[in-house]
Amino acid sequence: MSVVDPENTLSAEAPAIDLEERLRARRRRLDKLGTWLMPVVMIVLTIFAWDQIVRINEIPHYILPGPGRVLDSLISDWRILLNALAITLAITLMALAIAVIGGGGLAILFTQSRLMQMSLYPYAVILQVTPIVAIAPLIFIYVESKIAGLLICAWLVAFFPVLSNTTLGLNSADHNLRDLFNIYGATRWQRLRYLQIPSALPYFLGGLRIAGGLALIGAVVAEYVAGTGGIGSGLAFTILEAGYRLNIPRMFSALFLIAITGVLIYAALGFLSHVLLHKWHESAIKREL
Repeated sequence: MSVVDPENTLSAEAPAIDLEERLRARRRRLDKLGTWLMPVVMIVLTIFAWDQIVRINEIPHYILPGPGRVLDSLISDWRILLNALAITLAITLMALAIAVIGGGGLAILFTQSRLMQMSLYPYAVILQVTPIVAIAPLIFIYVESKIAGLLICAWLVAFFPVLSNTTLGLNSADHNLRDLFNIYGATRWQRLRYLQIPSALPYFLGGLRIAGGLALIGAVVAEYVAGTGGIGSGLAFTILEAGYRLNIPRMFSALFLIAITGVLIYAALGFLSHVLLHKWHESAIKREL
């Protein structure tokens, strides 16, 4: 009868465990590297392909400018573009802030009063499904201030994701915990503060990330509809003006700034979501590969 030596068994398993751990560490390093490297590689390849298409086909710059001309426009027109970006960004952030306050507050009101939800929620849905380009001309007719009109348009687009996601989150609190709160005689405010709001936080942050991009879209669309220069002329008006003058490189520069602004807003809200959720919520906790 053979006797198994525990020390030999452990020594045989140790190399396998070490190899598996090295493979995991390698996958983690590749994953971290790929997260940043792959987007950069794709962007570089896209710019290279764009430049080659323009060069090979000899496309005039007033039809499709090359990346070099767009970069020159960004440098030479930076004052105009920076002022326009500041206005568009200010409208976007103010509309997003109002959407957060209004949407979150109304969602809390809906969960506290079934009658209010049944009465007001259909109006929120109607505003969401109605195209902003159809409402914006009426807004600028009835609202004298152009800035206020831009704010209203951007707010209408960003408002519903915050409202719907937060309402869903507040209503998704665990029913067993709700019963426990009722057993211990918790007040409505205590149940809202200690149970429903923490449960709704991931939903609210998801809606916030959607609303950030939509607020920028709403601001740009509203600027297109407003279509006037002077005070309050953002990137959308810069694109319109450049189009009238056939200054296509400036158009591309403004479009580039809009895209970068949207990416930065989404990244900032994603970072906020990570900071608030990474210690306790499953959607943000990192797992071993």
